Amino acid sequence: MRIPFPLIAFFFGLVLIGLGLLAYLGFATPEERSWTALIPLFWGIPIVLCALAAPASVKTRRHAMHLVAILALLGFLAPLGRLIPVSIKDGFVLDSKSFTQIAMSVLCIVLLFLAIRSFIDARRARKAAS
Repeated sequence: MRIPFPLIAFFFGLVLIGLGLLAYLGFATPEERSWTALIPLFWGIPIVLCALAAPASVKTRRHAMHLVAILALLGFLAPLGRLIPVSIKDGFVLDSKSFTQIAMSVLCIVLLFLAIRSFIDARRARKAAS
């Protein structure tokens, strides 16, 4: 039994929201908290909204899941765009900030891989039906 991709996207969106909350509330003391720790949360919310919009119609689902794929690609690249230059300049240190960035990148690349696989399967199913 295959899990529908909108359900997978919903789950990943919730995990990203949880990661953002953990980074903001769990990793930093109240004096050190920065809104940038919530970036995974800001990434997860539109993914969850796209997953919730998917059952509306086939056309809506197609657009929503393509938007999820774009968000996943950008969610993979954006943390690396911050992590790599800082690591080159100051040396890599595995702290809460770098862990959050790495976790977001890994979650998003897995989501992107699953999206691409879902798109390929959907195309094959359409060709087989015609």
